[in-house]
Amino acid sequence: MSRISVRGFAVASATAVTTVGAVVGVASGNSAASNNGDNFEATAADTTLLADIPMGEQAQVQVSSLTQQAQAQAAAAEFAAKKSAEEAARIKAAETAKAKKAEAAEKAERERKEKEDAAQRASRSATRDASSFATQASYTVAEVQAMARQMIPGDQFQCFSNIVSRESTWNYRAQNPSSGAYGLVQALPGSKMSSAGADWRTNPATQIKWGLNYMNERYGSPCGAWSFWQANHWY
Repeated sequence: MSRISVRGFAVASATAVTTVGAVVGVASGNSAASNNGDNFEATAADTTLLADIPMGEQAQVQVSSLTQQAQAQAAAAEFAAKKSAEEAARIKAAETAKAKKAEAAEKAERERKEKEDAAQRASRSATRDASSFATQASYTVAEVQAMARQMIPGDQFQCFSNIVSRESTWNYRAQNPSSGAYGLVQALPGSKMSSAGADWRTNPATQIKWGLNYMNERYGSPCGAWSFWQANHWY
């Protein structure tokens, strides 16, 4: 029968090796092995052969070694499963955070658009209609500006005023001799303003109404028209 080394059998731990050494010492009657416990591992690893161990005790050594190997494998599998679970949890948390960030961005954009739409709707709604002003034979610049303040939404008035100041200096009878543009907002041709009222030549309120509608429809608001005017010096 072949003589198989105990170390070749892959005894995995010091405990198992010590056990093997103890068995060998008892089986062979070696008093040095039984009296020197510190050298059990070296003796078992370097000189002990499985065939030297009594047959009945060989099975115990083999079972001990296999049990330790199984425990080591189970521990490794448990560790791997734990790491896999941790990685899966990390990925899920990252995906959840990403989804929440995207949802928050969408909500912010939706709220911004709603506010912008509300501002545009407000700019399209005059605070006072042109027909509510009494007709006069003539109007001063201060009176025309006062009418505009009552007809143009507050947050849009300054933009409207900037354009009118540059187009007509608030003269509701201003006319460009070369192009024929007419009125506060220099409509071209002036007859376009008839859509706001038949008295467009003499009533600044009618001109303001038409000008506000024009700026809203073409540029979104008087401030949109003013931004365009600054870039192009016309609107």
